[in-house]
Amino acid sequence: MAGENTTDSDSETPDDHRTVRGHAGEAIVDTRNWPGYICIGLALVCLGLTLTAAGYGFAGWAWIGVVVALVLLVSGIVLVLLERKRVKAGEDKSLSDPGGH
Repeated sequence: MAGENTTDSDSETPDDHRTVRGHAGEAIVDTRNWPGYICIGLALVCLGLTLTAAGYGFAGWAWIGVVVALVLLVSGIVLVLLERKRVKAGEDKSLSDPGGH
């Protein structure tokens, strides 16, 4: 194409100039995060069900829902953070490094 200055080395390097994050699309490509995301999603669904149960006056079910939602939320966050820590360790970075995630 006219006016294009591409070489073989340009196509092999990552596009750091237009990519905001170092791991753009990682949540889709790396399926090891999915269990954590699923747990967080289920926690949100459980929270909605808990609020519905509390609104209809089912106090017992509301308390059960609160406990289940908290367990799912905490376990989902822990799973996501552990996977991010694994990815960062492969790059010799700590979890609190600003680059990437």
